[in-house]
Amino acid sequence: MAKPDDRSDNWEKISRNIGNTLQNINETNDYLKAHGDKMDEEEKRQLREKNKRRDESVKGLREEIKDESAFSKTH
Repeated sequence: MAKPDDRSDNWEKISRNIGNTLQNINETNDYLKAHGDKMDEEEKRQLREKNKRRDESVKGLREEIKDESAFSKTH
């Protein structure tokens, strides 16, 4: 028998993931500011690219929150 779909805490989990990802973006930016002059261009490029992927992830997570909000209003 299939388990029922329990989405009661999805909003909290998604919100926590958004917060953690934003914190990682900020920490990476701070690291680049503090140590960028000691890093080679490839390292800096990789960190900037990683932050771009994180930013895209945050956008997707925010869309998921909208979906969860719509789901909770119908159930």
